[in-house]
Amino acid sequence: MSSLFDEDEYARELADKGVDPAKAAEIARRTATVQKQGRRPRKPAAAGSGNLFAPPVRSPEPKRDSSLIADLIDSSATILTDAPSGSDIAYLHAILCQVGLPRGPKAVQGVSVFERVCGGAALRVTAGALWNGRELVQQPIPYGANPRLVLAWLNTQAVRTRSPVIPVGDSAAEFLRMLGKESTGGKNGTLTSFRKQIQALAACHMTLGFSAAGRAYTYNGQPVKQFEAWIQPSNEHQRALWPGVVTFSDDYYKSLIEHAVPQDVRAMYALKGSALAMDIYAMLAERLHRISGRPVTLHWKSLREQFGQEYHGIDPDKDFKKAFLLALRKVLAVYPKAKVQQVMGGLLLYPSPPPIQYK
Repeated sequence: MSSLFDEDEYARELADKGVDPAKAAEIARRTATVQKQGRRPRKPAAAGSGNLFAPPVRSPEPKRDSSLIADLIDSSATILTDAPSGSDIAYLHAILCQVGLPRGPKAVQGVSVFERVCGGAALRVTAGALWNGRELVQQPIPYGANPRLVLAWLNTQAVRTRSPVIPVGDSAAEFLRMLGKESTGGKNGTLTSFRKQIQALAACHMTLGFSAAGRAYTYNGQPVKQFEAWIQPSNEHQRALWPGVVTFSDDYYKSLIEHAVPQDVRAMYALKGSALAMDIYAMLAERLHRISGRPVTLHWKSLREQFGQEYHGIDPDKDFKKAFLLALRKVLAVYPKAKVQQVMGGLLLYPSPPPIQYK
């Protein structure tokens, strides 16, 4: 970034994008400090270290809202002043950028099939079962931030190595460290939650439907072809069995290689407290750079269809709009090049550079 950084102008730009003015001023102040001091913000571990999702500044322990805001501020300054390196790049399937996995437990409670359709893209997730050495154990449908981060990490390794076979370490704790997460025990600890979600992801079947160039395409199968289920040891001195490798199915792997969308890991990690924000970021990263000519209007009805089917209650449209705008503010803080404007009846999307340039 140029040394002629205008703190006030940047604060106004963020505020115009919907970021709270006080937060916008703080982001601009931090960015200006980085410029004046000439320091380089801390970056994730280098490519090949196995720690792809290591947080750029803070430890990845659960945080209160104030700490999450501080992470957004730090990440925004880092993204603005530091071009992404190889270790900052992750990949999502293009369809999952348009129609994401379930976001909360209520969306999958008591159901074995989840479906989301938006325009020319569709996703269906069906819960599966895993063999634990004694019996087939029914798994829930994966939801929330963890499956998104795990799938992005696995996708990235597959794209980088051009192989559907992905090493995942010798233990769950090691894999958590690869993801930049701290391993905590207990019934509600990180390890327990992570175990449930990765097993649900490994067991599920997905149908991805999309249209391109006047043709309709369908991927139908189990993304994870091979996964040795977490088997509890028979005595306390044995370590729980862990797969060591995860293998993508050939169909999913080929589809991913053809339709991989690069994302900035630093932004994904800063948004991990909100699966909705992660999905909005993924959509904008995939869509904005494809707009040419006049800006595109997204009406609240189509946004609700794409992102808001989990909202129910007395006034679900109002609840969704409020949650969406709050999440969008977070997204724009870590995707500063995104040109998005709230207008009457929806959003206006302008042609914008992607967070990671396509090769």
